[in-house]
Amino acid sequence: MKEREEQGLLDFDGNARERLVAWIRRRMDDYGITLEALEDSLEADANAVRAVMYRDAYGNTWDGYGDKPDWLARAIYAGQSLDFFRC
Repeated sequence: MKEREEQGLLDFDGNARERLVAWIRRRMDDYGITLEALEDSLEADANAVRAVMYRDAYGNTWDGYGDKPDWLARAIYAGQSLDFFRC
């Protein structure tokens, strides 16, 4: 159902992607951003290591982004506070 609604939105405005790409290219020209600089920035973001926010006694860690890892979800379900694991 949700996919059908999303597809309907895309069908309603079929050229939205092209308009968005044109807008992005204009902003890149306005600010002097090259495709190479954009690629380097995206690669650096992907390779960035986030600081550990949660840790347990067994050395398991989580940076706080994305889904909770199983070890942390099990501990919370067992009654432990999330703040107990905060670094």
